[in-house]
Amino acid sequence: MKNTVYLFGLMVFLFNCRTNETVKNQTRGNALGTTYSIIFIADKELDYQQEIDSVFRVLNQSMSTYIPDSDISKINQGDSTIQVDKMFKEVFEISSKVHNASNGYFDPTVGVLANAWGFGPGDQMELDSLRVDSLLSYVGWGKVQLNGDNTITKSHPSIRFDFNAVAKGYAIDRLGAMLDEKGIKNYLVEVGGEVLARGKNLDSGKQWSVGIDDPQVENGRQLKQIVALKDVAMASSGNYRKFRVDPETGEKYVHTINPKTGFTKNSNVLATSVVAKTCAVADAFATSFMAMDLEDSKAVLENHDELEAYIIYLDRNGETQEFFTPGFEALVKR
Repeated sequence: MKNTVYLFGLMVFLFNCRTNETVKNQTRGNALGTTYSIIFIADKELDYQQEIDSVFRVLNQSMSTYIPDSDISKINQGDSTIQVDKMFKEVFEISSKVHNASNGYFDPTVGVLANAWGFGPGDQMELDSLRVDSLLSYVGWGKVQLNGDNTITKSHPSIRFDFNAVAKGYAIDRLGAMLDEKGIKNYLVEVGGEVLARGKNLDSGKQWSVGIDDPQVENGRQLKQIVALKDVAMASSGNYRKFRVDPETGEKYVHTINPKTGFTKNSNVLATSVVAKTCAVADAFATSFMAMDLEDSKAVLENHDELEAYIIYLDRNGETQEFFTPGFEALVKR
């Protein structure tokens, strides 16, 4: 699954001009193991740092596997008495929907595998097919249940949740909801490269413009596409910056784990970007499409017209190709 530090980046383009009627407020910082930037247009200077910090603090306490006393860590350790909060419940429900829509390729119970492959907070293991098969017995969304009293039931105590592939997008949605409650109509929220855009950039009088990195540029960054976003979220995923190399064999293990096989996915799909109404949904599907074959991703998109996607992949000849849904292509700035 995606790591919250090394992410498929989005470069946000901002225009520095300013009118007499509007003020561009901007907050930058570090959270969830990555960076964030929040830009919102108002009629005066405003400071929402306390509210922003609160969103990150509550989400971390609920769903960070790197905090030993978080709710998710306690549940992973076998505490069945924890009553999860609204955030955890909503992420659980989003995960269920995307799990079903992706034919099981999105599965936050891969935590035990993420640890074993060296992409989580737990201990890395020496893995072979027999060991992976044994760990797969602790993976499966059908093996966990959200109860009416907001407790979680696991069919086996070794099952581990890992919401890293959806929680960051969900954090963006919660930050957007906070700004909505403040009456802010025009903003761009970015956390670790995922974005939520509302209204437009009144500084420029244009829509918010966001760049998508070229996944084949290893040093530095070069843009592959620029898209214009309004009242939608976009999340991206890729394997080109997050992988582990075995020091003895030199073999590269990418960070996307196939929950059906238990193995990391070496794929011809290089990177994916998904546009949806919420960033949590976009985040989850972007990860799913990295684990799926291209044709399977296309089939999912045909059945979900609420999603738009852009997928960069290698064809049989090793040539770089691009797939766009019509709706995504319409967002691209030429």
